[in-house]
Amino acid sequence: MSDRLLNFDLSSISPDDGAPAEDRIVSGSPTTRTWNVEEAPDGKLFAGVWEATPGKWRVVYDEWEFFRIESGVSVVTEDGGEPVTLKAGDSLVLRPGFTGTWEVIETTRKAYVIRLP
Repeated sequence: MSDRLLNFDLSSISPDDGAPAEDRIVSGSPTTRTWNVEEAPDGKLFAGVWEATPGKWRVVYDEWEFFRIESGVSVVTEDGGEPVTLKAGDSLVLRPGFTGTWEVIETTRKAYVIRLP
């Protein structure tokens, strides 16, 4: 394969296990797994796959993120806004300055591209 093409083949990548910061958790005991497939040389662009188990936590975005839900169900709610339910096939862009909550109803997996400021 060309060095200009990158396949999202997770079988050759070990995921990073994690969880939201304890002070951000609203409910549950969510855990996360992240397979970072690409990182730009300047460290400002990332692409990969993220997965989280049920729970709800506060989020604050300084970065720009595009994602597509591959499986599961989550609800993203902007502070002062209406909840947005996301399921397999749904895509969303979160822009810098977004604050609110992310709630995983059913274990959710998303493919993402993140650009840092």
